[in-house]
Amino acid sequence: MIIGVIIGEFCDNVQEAFDTVRFDSVSVPIAIGLIVMMWPILTKVQYEKLPQIFSSSRIWIHIIISLTLNWIFGPLVMLGLAWATLPDLPTYRTGVILVGLARCIAMVMIWNQLARGEANYCAILVVINSVLQIVLYSPYSLLFINIIGGQDSIHVSYGEVAISVLIYLGIPLVAGVITRYGVQLVTSKAFFERRFLPVFSPLALLGLLYTILVMFAYQGHHIIHNLGPVFRVFVPMILYFIIMWTSAFVLIYYFTRKGVGRHDTFGYQMAVVQSFTAGSNNFELAIAVAIAVFGVNSDQALAATIGPLVEVPVLLALSWVALWLGQKLDWRIPDEKSESHANTSGSV
Repeated sequence: MIIGVIIGEFCDNVQEAFDTVRFDSVSVPIAIGLIVMMWPILTKVQYEKLPQIFSSSRIWIHIIISLTLNWIFGPLVMLGLAWATLPDLPTYRTGVILVGLARCIAMVMIWNQLARGEANYCAILVVINSVLQIVLYSPYSLLFINIIGGQDSIHVSYGEVAISVLIYLGIPLVAGVITRYGVQLVTSKAFFERRFLPVFSPLALLGLLYTILVMFAYQGHHIIHNLGPVFRVFVPMILYFIIMWTSAFVLIYYFTRKGVGRHDTFGYQMAVVQSFTAGSNNFELAIAVAIAVFGVNSDQALAATIGPLVEVPVLLALSWVALWLGQKLDWRIPDEKSESHANTSGSV
């Protein structure tokens, strides 16, 4: 992050260089980093287990929870925070709202991996929310900015959203499936799991570091020379990520302790999946839309870019919080706790 800002401030024409390499409204340098970041994670997904997962009621419960958090609760929270903290900065407020409407897609899988969440369920929820973005992002933008916000200023085409989703999810998804089953076909499943994945997996973190570097270099100059509005925009962003993550994590913990559903319906791994799915955003889509509609040097684009600049350190910190809470909190459902106590008493 620091190196990126220094590059953006002191290296001339960095932003112009990035903008010359674009596919439609998609920044190719950022797209490369996100694809590299997602590729190893989507290679780990056990696609052969998906039919079994979808046959269980557990996945449908979590799909309903995720859709509620992502498409009802999340956009309304960001809308309220944007208006409460930026009433006098309408252009920056629009950029913040665009971030809130762009639901999880890329980095959520990194945070889920770091916090040791359930990889298969995370992949399913990311794919479902990504497909819904193609349908809902445009009308949501019109509703929350033009109608509710009273600004006749934005029009987002379904094509722009579809291209973004296909590039950032479609390419690494296809690459992950081909890599997983190609390597197993050529070698063996044991070689794939014990020899290949340990060497291939760190590529995701390298992709993350590269993406962060590029993003901060891309907007480093604007950040330095607009510190006042930038720090104002930090407020709703930080509050949003914390509120969304905490709400989802507490909700799943509450369901776990109350014994809602079957014994394996919730638990720590699913708390991680739901909290990071709810708390993450498709920042590149928000940035691409802001640039396409308002221009690369607009306040809206700068505000949208601040989204990942806040998301990365906040959700990285929350990954550590999740691991700590996974150890400190009692994740057993009441029946398991009573059984454990009975066994202990019998042993005594």
